[in-house]
This record gives sequence, C-alpha cells and structure tokens, in this order.
Amino acid sequence: MAKINPKLLHVPSHLRDSRIGSTLSDNLREQYGSRSCRLVKGDSVRVLRGEYSGIEGKVEKVNTQKGTLSIEGIQREKVKGGNVKVQIHSSNLIITGLNLDDKYRKNKLQRNPNLSKESTDSKHTPKTQKREAKA
Repeated sequence: MAKINPKLLHVPSHLRDSRIGSTLSDNLREQYGSRSCRLVKGDSVRVLRGEYSGIEGKVEKVNTQKGTLSIEGIQREKVKGGNVKVQIHSSNLIITGLNLDDKYRKNKLQRNPNLSKESTDSKHTPKTQKREAKA
C-alpha cells in the first residue's frame, strides 16, 4: 500500500471541490484566455492517458471526494455480468467543450482580462516610448 500525503487525504470539501479541474483545448484557451477550468456535468472531454485514451464524451457525474468523473461511453463489464461506469481522474482529461448553462460560470469565463489582447496593447505603451514623449 502506498503512502498517502495527509494534506491531500484530509482536505476539506470546499477545497477539494476546486481541485477537480482540467486543461482546456487549444481553441478554448484562445477563446477564453485561460489555461484550465473546473469540470462540471455536461462538459465535453477527451481522455489523454490510460486504457481509454483518445475517447471523447460528456461528463455524466463528478465525484468530488475522489476527484474522478464518469464519462458517457466509458464502461467496463463486470465479472458477474452487467456494465459499470469507469471513474477517470480529472488530471487525465482535456476539456474540448464547455457547458455554459450556468450564468455565473459563463460570466467568470468571459470576464478574464486576457480575452481582449488588442485593446490592452493599445492602453499599455512601453516605458521607452513614455520617456521619449516626456523629453
């Protein structure tokens, strides 16, 4: 049995909840100006590592205690018969589509200051140009 770091094992649920995040795909990074995002039910994801790598699907359930998710289309056959959903850790996923039904999540993603790089470039001028303007 492997040793478990008590700081990870005994984390309060409000902090454990925020750790269930994953990286965004390249086009979503450009669109929202953020590198990662919290996973919620309904997000489209692609598995990057493990037995199910390359499979895409939507998040069906989020387990905050273990930091894992069940994704539609990923199932394992039980020995006694029947299927069971496989839990995949959030660090092994990449987000390909966001569920923006929650207005608070949508506003949080869109208020990122990195979104409009062109408008911020015009506001900020290099220090050398400011010094030349003063002289």
